[in-house]
Amino acid sequence: MVIHIVHGSNLDRLGNRQLDIYGSHTLDDQVPILKGWLDKHWPNVELKSFQSNIEGEIINYMHSNNGSGNAFLINPGAFTHTSVAISDSIAGLESPVLEVHLSHTYARESYRRNSLLAAHTCGTISGLGWIGYRLGIEALLSLQKD
Repeated sequence: MVIHIVHGSNLDRLGNRQLDIYGSHTLDDQVPILKGWLDKHWPNVELKSFQSNIEGEIINYMHSNNGSGNAFLINPGAFTHTSVAISDSIAGLESPVLEVHLSHTYARESYRRNSLLAAHTCGTISGLGWIGYRLGIEALLSLQKD
């Protein structure tokens, strides 16, 4: 199985922007930690990471990796609240998709409380920081066993 972590808009700026909300860790800091943890507990599962600030690139990545043996953990950033295109794309995927957010979106501005993607994902984890990614990976693995 391959789990694809897909990061959307502005997540390439983690560690440099709004440290009080998102913390000081970057994708380059955290993705290797997640890979090491996954290798230790599920050595037969591969973890890939992709980030783009462009909706079409996110859609193309997910389409090109869709299918049996693949799952997606997506933090779409602001695309969560604005992208009908990504939402429609997820609705058409065969692979399971779980939405994750570092910050507690429901405790922030009112517009962040609405996810256009949620209706098409198998769940949402919000507000647990990087632990949410680990929980999301575990959830996707458990879904594959059902």
